[in-house]
Amino acid sequence: MNAQDRSIQGKVTTFENIPLSGVEIQVKSTKQIVKTDTLGSFSVACNNNDKLSFFAHGFNKQNVKLKENTKFVAVNLHLKPGEEGKALAIGYGHVLDEDKLNAVSSLRDDHDNFSNYTDMYELIRGKFSGVQVIGDEVIIRGNNTMGGSNAALIVVDGIEREGSILGMLPPNTVKSIDILKDGSSAIYGSRGANGVVLIETKSGDENK
Repeated sequence: MNAQDRSIQGKVTTFENIPLSGVEIQVKSTKQIVKTDTLGSFSVACNNNDKLSFFAHGFNKQNVKLKENTKFVAVNLHLKPGEEGKALAIGYGHVLDEDKLNAVSSLRDDHDNFSNYTDMYELIRGKFSGVQVIGDEVIIRGNNTMGGSNAALIVVDGIEREGSILGMLPPNTVKSIDILKDGSSAIYGSRGANGVVLIETKSGDENK
């Protein structure tokens, strides 16, 4: 039976909070293709236990297998490394707010072997321009508050953590690190005023 017996809504973003426009979503069972709107939202008819494929220029393709109780799908596409990925994302109109995208720095384990570093502090200090590590705090240049701490917010697999978590996290267990500054960290409100360090572990990715 190929009857499309339900409708799925969803949203596609990159770096957790930047909506992606014009992303193609294909339904495996029917080959139907829909595109996200300017807010990254979409709606598609599908079958139970169907699969959706997400494609956008400059991003890694992603497949999502639906469960019977799935009603809403939130997908976070990873930008391909280097400036070419950003150029394609902006050139094809997937990202409407270029400033947000340009305020993000990204590093992935499959392009830089994280196991070569003794700890996360060394990795972050050596790879991100304008980022300092003082004690167990990550300081992102240009995101300084008046008084109080200037430490960036640390988010590991979607959960806010203390800076000390970096000392307990082996680099070889980490899949990606994203540094968010300026407007790109606005989703976290005052907590992200000093910027955000988004870390995705390999086990966290498998549990999605």
